[in-house]
Amino acid sequence: MPDIVLATLNAKYIHSSFGLRYLMANLGDLRGRACIAEFQINQAPLEIVEAVLALEPRIVGFGVYIWNVVETTEVLEMLRLLRPDIRVVLGGPEVSYEWEGQPIVALADHVITGEADLKFAEVCGVLLGEDVAAQKALPKVMPAGLPVLERVVLPYDFYTEPDLANRILYVEASRGCPFTCEFCLSSLDVPVRAFALEAFLGAMQGLLDRGALTFKFVDRTFNLHLPTSMAILRFFLDRWREGMFLHFEMVPDRLPEQLRDIIREFPAGAVQFEVGIQTFDEATSKNISRRQNLTRLEDNLRFLREQTGIHVHADLIVGLPGEDVASFGRGFDRLVKMGPQEIQVGILKRLRGTPIVRHDEEFQMKYSPVPPYEMLENRDIPFLEMQRMRRFARYWDLVANSGNFSATLALLWQQGASPFQEFMAFADSLYARLRRTHQIALPVLAQALFDYLTGTCGVPADTAAATMMKDWNRVPGREGLRLSGAQTAEREAPKRSTAGSRQARHVVA
Repeated sequence: MPDIVLATLNAKYIHSSFGLRYLMANLGDLRGRACIAEFQINQAPLEIVEAVLALEPRIVGFGVYIWNVVETTEVLEMLRLLRPDIRVVLGGPEVSYEWEGQPIVALADHVITGEADLKFAEVCGVLLGEDVAAQKALPKVMPAGLPVLERVVLPYDFYTEPDLANRILYVEASRGCPFTCEFCLSSLDVPVRAFALEAFLGAMQGLLDRGALTFKFVDRTFNLHLPTSMAILRFFLDRWREGMFLHFEMVPDRLPEQLRDIIREFPAGAVQFEVGIQTFDEATSKNISRRQNLTRLEDNLRFLREQTGIHVHADLIVGLPGEDVASFGRGFDRLVKMGPQEIQVGILKRLRGTPIVRHDEEFQMKYSPVPPYEMLENRDIPFLEMQRMRRFARYWDLVANSGNFSATLALLWQQGASPFQEFMAFADSLYARLRRTHQIALPVLAQALFDYLTGTCGVPADTAAATMMKDWNRVPGREGLRLSGAQTAEREAPKRSTAGSRQARHVVA
C-alpha cells in the first residue's frame, strides 16, 4: 500500500490533474511509495473517502481549486473523523491566498501555498521520517516560493495510456504572466519563466510516440516569446497527423508576420487560440490594469478568421468595474463583427488573492460568498440585470459556442442590427418559455429557436427549417430533427474534419 496518496476531484473525467502529476514526478526517492488517485466532483463523497482509506496511506495530499473546494471539504470532514492519524496536506490556488478562516484549511495538518512541485516532496520526507522534532516544527502553512524550473522534473510520463486515449493532456512550456490584470491570479505571478525548450520538446515527442493527439497548453502568454512559440508550432506541424488538436492561450495584440506565416499552414480547426479580450472599454481596462492595443487586436483577429483555419475562442467578462450592460453590449457587437467561432461570456469572479478587491467600495462590488465567487451585482449592473446577463451567457454557449446552430445564428439578427440586443431578446424569450438554463435537451432548444425565428423574427418557416437542418445534419449519428411547424429534411452525410467535435461543427458552418 502507498504511504502517500496524491488526490484531487476533477470537474469531469475528461480533465486530468496536471498538478498531481508534477508532484508525483518530483517526489524523488519517495515516488515508489506514492500513487495518484483522481476523482470527480459528482462522485459521492463517501465513495471517495472509501477509496482513499482502502489505500491505507499515511499522507494524503489534496489539490484544492475553485471548482472542487466545497466537495473536497466534505470529503475531508469525514476522512478526519474516520482516520485522524492520516496527515493531510493541502495545496492549490484556492488555499494559496486568504487561507485564514477557510473551513478546509482548519481540517488540514499542513498547507503548501504557491507552486509546490518541490516543496511537497520536502514536507513528505519530514512527515515520513523518524525525526519527531522536525515533524513538530513543520508549520501549518508553508509558502513554497517559486521553484527553479531547471530542477523541476517534467510530469508527462505520468499520463497513462487511458489518459492519452480519453482525456485532455495539459502541457506547459512556461509559467507566469507579464501582465497585471487585477481579476486574474496570474497577475500575482509576474515573472515569466520558461522550461528548457529542448527538454520540453523531447517530452512532447514522447507523448506523440505514445499516440497522444490532444495537447492543451496552459501557458498564459504562449506567443510572448516569438522564437519559442515558433519552434513549438513548427515542431507539431512537422509531425502532424490526422486527429491532432492543439490549444493555446495567446496575447491578442501580438501576432508578428513570422508567426502568421507558420499558423497559416495548420489544417482548418486543428488549432485553437484562446484570446482573452475581456473588455473593449478603455476606462474599464485602466481600472483593472489591463494593457492591450485594440487596433492591433482587431487586425489580428480578422487575419485569423480570414487567412487561417485557426479556431478562435475569445473571452469577454461581465461585471468589470466601470462597465455597464450597454458598454458590454457595444464590445460584444464589435467582437461579433470580427467573427470568432466562439465568444465566451464570463461573469466576473472574485478569486482569492486578486487585487480586484480594491474596487469593492467605489463600484459597490458584491460577489457570491460561495465558489465560484461570481459577481452578484455592482454599481452599474444591479442584481436582476446581472441575472439576465448570466442567462445570456449560458444560452449563447448553448446556441452559438456549441456550433450546433452556426448557420442558424445569423437569422436572429438582420444586417445592421445589434447582435447583443437581438440575442438578449431571444434569451429573455427562451427563459420565459423554459424557466431554466440547464438540462435543456437539444431538440427542445432547437424547437424553441425555430419558433422564435418564425414568430418574433418573421423568418419564413421553410428558410428557418432548411438552415436548422443544415446545422443539425453536420453531426454524424444524430437522429433526424423533427420541428413542429416545418417539414423534416433528409439527412446528408456530414463532412469530415480533423478538429475536435465542438470545433468541427464550426469548421463546416
